[in-house]
Amino acid sequence: MIGKPPHNVLFLCTGNSARSSLAEAYLNALTGGQFLAFSAGSHPKGQVHPLTLETLKRADISTAGLRSKSWDEFAAPSAPAMDFVITVCDSAAGEVCPAWPGQPITAHWSFPDPAAFEGSDEAKRAFFREVFRQIRNRVDLFRQLPLAKLDRLAVKRELDGIGQS
Repeated sequence: MIGKPPHNVLFLCTGNSARSSLAEAYLNALTGGQFLAFSAGSHPKGQVHPLTLETLKRADISTAGLRSKSWDEFAAPSAPAMDFVITVCDSAAGEVCPAWPGQPITAHWSFPDPAAFEGSDEAKRAFFREVFRQIRNRVDLFRQLPLAKLDRLAVKRELDGIGQS
């Protein structure tokens, strides 16, 4: 069984400037104490992408405290123990991750990289909004899981299934 809320969730991506930041901000905006979300990257860009911030502001989601950070912060002994670690980009999923304190349940949810999208400014904005829609859909499915009723293996299967949706 999964412990009592809040459940710590770490979203990982390589640069921690778009997808993982969108997921962190969205989950933190909606949980009502059920989850506490974080994000990090294996090779952080050092700043959150401006269109990530714009996309969140358009959705009325706070960007306060959102920053691009290394996953090393969350592998340190003083870091909060994670219940879940979810990679949101294919390159981070293929990397050797640190040993996370707390033996979190891991999953991979692949999303296209909006920061790498090429096109007009409006096309870039539209692509960010589309990726954010996909992230919201999967996070919403995650939030609906009856975590108190499922064992670790069942939760892992459910998280993997969400990643396939």
